[in-house]
Amino acid sequence: MEQTISIENRIKEIFTDDPLYLVIKETPTEQLFLSEPYLSNLIEKKFYSTPEVASWFDVTDAQIRYYIKPFEEYLFDDEASNPTTASVIRLDFKAVLKLRMILLLKDEYRVKGLKQLLRINKDGHIVKKRTSTTTEVGMPDNIEYRLNAMSQALEQIMKTGLFKMEHNEETKQMQLSLNDDFFKQDIKALSPEPSQELEEVQMATKKLEQENTELKMKVEEIMASNKEDIAIRIREKAIEQLVLSRLQNEAVQQYSQQKKPTLFQKLFRSAQLEVDKKLYIAAYIEEKFTKQLTQALLEYHEQSLSYQDE
Repeated sequence: MEQTISIENRIKEIFTDDPLYLVIKETPTEQLFLSEPYLSNLIEKKFYSTPEVASWFDVTDAQIRYYIKPFEEYLFDDEASNPTTASVIRLDFKAVLKLRMILLLKDEYRVKGLKQLLRINKDGHIVKKRTSTTTEVGMPDNIEYRLNAMSQALEQIMKTGLFKMEHNEETKQMQLSLNDDFFKQDIKALSPEPSQELEEVQMATKKLEQENTELKMKVEEIMASNKEDIAIRIREKAIEQLVLSRLQNEAVQQYSQQKKPTLFQKLFRSAQLEVDKKLYIAAYIEEKFTKQLTQALLEYHEQSLSYQDE
């Protein structure tokens, strides 16, 4: 017997690494996205016209076409099998779902923000991400930018030969230190007559040592700040998940206390009852999520400040 997979699990399977799905994942919007009534009509190997899709999303055909144009490469994946013509646009299973995510996020991100999430350049093409041979931990863009700038600056400093990387036996870490051999070679090359030039070199050396110390302190401050920012973000995300989980449980309990369906309804309307349940949960979370999350984050930050004062 052929094993079937639910539409919800199929969507999660297809869009595991999709940039837009990652944005709505584990938020109230995900519940709405995975439980809308039109999903029961969606067939994976079928194509749909823009008027038909517009009726599902309660928008006009013109609005559908407006949001298709800037995201064509994302929606259609350059598929040659797509029966789209100059006048008639046909959307397959994946394109319909991608377009729905665009419409769900358009008010928050606008077209420009959505393009940035999808890495679409000014020519309308998706810029492929550089693949890495190692596993990288994602970090906020501003932190990544600062670390890249520091890395480039350190690389330029190392090229001058003024500094070198050494292993500190006490801390068991690599550290930046002044390259004495570099100055010894330059001093040997100097003429023994101009002692004034030798003094200038020595003064320059002291100045570089001081600048090196200041640079190391700034690097340490930035790294400490970055670690603190990341820790706060991780904690805030954990709080968000706790609030979401609590609201989901509350919604399930309240829904179960409502009038229970009859045996006839369970037998012949089980699919619709499941959709109604998901819509109820999504609506409940959407109503209370923002307020409760704000309160939880406020309590967390107030508690953090009280610890700092102590």
